[in-house]
Amino acid sequence: MSTARLVLEDGSIFEGKSFGAEVSMAGEVVFNTAMTGYTESLSDPSYAGQILTMTWPLVGNYGVPPHTEKDGFSEFFESNRIWVKGLVVSEYSEYYSHWHAVESLSDWLKREGIPAISGVDTRALTKRLREKGTMLGKLLVECEAKFPDMDFYDPGRENLIAQCSCSEVSEFLPSGKPAANASAPRVVLVDCGAKNNILRSLLNRGAGVIRVPWNYDYTGLDFDGVMLSNGPGDPSHAGETVEILKKALERNKPIFGICMGNQLLARAAGAETFRLRYGHRGHNQPVIFPGTHQTWITSQNHGYAVDPLRLHDAWEATYVNLNDGTCEGIRHRTKPFFSVQFHPEACGGPKDSGVLFDRFLEMVRDGSGT
Repeated sequence: MSTARLVLEDGSIFEGKSFGAEVSMAGEVVFNTAMTGYTESLSDPSYAGQILTMTWPLVGNYGVPPHTEKDGFSEFFESNRIWVKGLVVSEYSEYYSHWHAVESLSDWLKREGIPAISGVDTRALTKRLREKGTMLGKLLVECEAKFPDMDFYDPGRENLIAQCSCSEVSEFLPSGKPAANASAPRVVLVDCGAKNNILRSLLNRGAGVIRVPWNYDYTGLDFDGVMLSNGPGDPSHAGETVEILKKALERNKPIFGICMGNQLLARAAGAETFRLRYGHRGHNQPVIFPGTHQTWITSQNHGYAVDPLRLHDAWEATYVNLNDGTCEGIRHRTKPFFSVQFHPEACGGPKDSGVLFDRFLEMVRDGSGT
């Protein structure tokens, strides 16, 4: 394996060995505290433009599953490609063992043209990112006894939502339902970089889904509810999505937002969003519903949060992050609109908050008469 370096914008250098594609990439360096789920994380569009550090010390030991399709989209991945700019791990397991695996993590990265580095003190790297905040970085792979000269790249300047969204409208039938089944509710999924498990979670509960691009005006369609998906980057870049959402709110159909969807719904409700120091990324983020003992361990992946102080009086903040007190959800006091900052579809894990899809579809069915 070639020598590789991760260079941070503060001048820090972490050296290790290259695996995956022997190319160099630049991006925003972030960390994820999950123990498992690297296939889901790497294929999650919310990581677009980022160099992902896995804090769990051993990565790659269960390999990569097959790239098969079910219901018209990838069965085991959150999209049809890898979105990260690079991967950083402490120890890479070259030999994998899992009954479902068909290839190694390195082989998958090579095919997708994504570099990775192992042998890094990820604990020291994570502590630096927590102390100084998320930084830009360069993952450089040595070639012909020298490292390439490369500029830092700031993905936050780009509209990553537009880059990760679908390009056309598509429709999905509920799992196990015939095409003629008129009783199935129809949910518009606004794709801001949607994870496939949001689709699975709706289809498996008997809903049909109309997937639309981030800036598509769906308010003239025949639908029973709206799902606002997750997505990467700065929510202020999705002004078109917010303006369309304001029109959808006037129709009083149930609306459910996840992650980026929470931020966009909040902006439509008059609130502001702000950038977190180093974001929330992992499967172990505790949230609580104020005034209760209802606490969930949640999956999260975001670098921005909602400032609820400027919410219109008709809205209220709901879930709160127990680590830093940030807003983890909002809802309308009288109408069927709500959203959460965490991931109830949680692929991979945990599944504590999956019941929110059931609550949303109850609202949808009550409102549509189905």
